Amino acid sequence: MAKAEKAKSTRSEDFIQRTLVVLKPDTVQRGIIGEVIQRFERVGLKIVGMKMVMPDEHLYRQHYEDIGQMITRRGEQVFRYNVEYMMTGPVIAMVLEGVEAQPLVRKIVGPTEPKSAEMGTIRGDFSHMSFGYSDAKGTGVPNLVHASGSIEEAKKEIDLWFNGNELYDYSDLNEKYTR
Repeated sequence: MAKAEKAKSTRSEDFIQRTLVVLKPDTVQRGIIGEVIQRFERVGLKIVGMKMVMPDEHLYRQHYEDIGQMITRRGEQVFRYNVEYMMTGPVIAMVLEGVEAQPLVRKIVGPTEPKSAEMGTIRGDFSHMSFGYSDAKGTGVPNLVHASGSIEEAKKEIDLWFNGNELYDYSDLNEKYTR
């Protein structure tokens, strides 16, 4: 690799990412929005867009079908359960920015199935549901948070949930040390 190429591929700006987080109806209904957001802010992630919305089925179908995460993992019936569950109340959609934001957010949130989440993660500390129980009950898994599964997924999801004029560029104190 040429010296100029190597220098370009290791610029600190290349590590700054944006990712989508959706605080699901159970987070809103339980009144733990602030506690969940605080987890992200404490590690230095910056909120560059945020809004409360009540999406319709069309948005959720685009969100999950374009990515294919619900259908490929657990089946069409579970996909329907999840869409129905997501429509039970408003959600908070956020775009977070920071150093390797996408994998960091996934680490903070924990695995999709709350029962499997370690204590110290959002799902491990605030939920306990299992896939088996929610399947038997015929409902989506109340697992508090959606977090983009990859950098590519984050870009698609951000474009789906936010217009460009709803995202902001600004400096915060953490950037003094990371940029």
